[in-house]
Amino acid sequence: MSGKEIQQKSTLPSTQQYMEIAEIRSDMLLMKDGSIRVVLLASSINFSLKSAEEQEGIVSQYVNFLNFIDFPLQIVVQSRKLNIDKYLADIAVKEKVQTNELLRIQTKEYVQYIKELVELGDIMSKKFYVVVPYIPGGETKENFFVRLGHALSPVSAIRMSEKVLFDYKKQIEKRVDRVVSGLSSMGVSAVQLDTQSLIELFYNTYNLEVYSQQKMLSTDLMQVEE
Repeated sequence: MSGKEIQQKSTLPSTQQYMEIAEIRSDMLLMKDGSIRVVLLASSINFSLKSAEEQEGIVSQYVNFLNFIDFPLQIVVQSRKLNIDKYLADIAVKEKVQTNELLRIQTKEYVQYIKELVELGDIMSKKFYVVVPYIPGGETKENFFVRLGHALSPVSAIRMSEKVLFDYKKQIEKRVDRVVSGLSSMGVSAVQLDTQSLIELFYNTYNLEVYSQQKMLSTDLMQVEE
């Protein structure tokens, strides 16, 4: 590779420049505009398998939930092709140590059946996320320009003091409690992602092929330059 090619490659913008996230800290996303986000992982319910009365109850609870929430929410559905390589590898190991010949044959046929089922059906796994925002100061015009300044200079958001962050966290936790309670009324459970889970979520989202081959280290083992 020539020196010119190396220079051009080094000047290519990174993905991080286009992300709105300035930092992940204290189980929250600190955005470049000075606002913060909390991400909830939500369970799902099979609406079509419910009775007519149960479906009406769920819809009614959902309407109540929307009326109960007085701030914006973002619902994200992440779909991934189901990867069961590890599961099949574990079954294959059991097949090799199986002493009963009939069970060994059945295990082998089961593995082959599952492989064909996944390939033909293109089975997808889905995860549901609810993003709860908090914008300090509200949606005032003055706050808009303050947040615009943070977006142009994200260092200020990153250097947010622990005291200020603690105050913001208390405010957003109130919203999180309301969302979790509202979802629970519909039979949907939700848990807040911690710092480690948030980093893994975005690492997996933006590095899908790498993530499948190389798992991310725990945040406790990472060395971050100050």
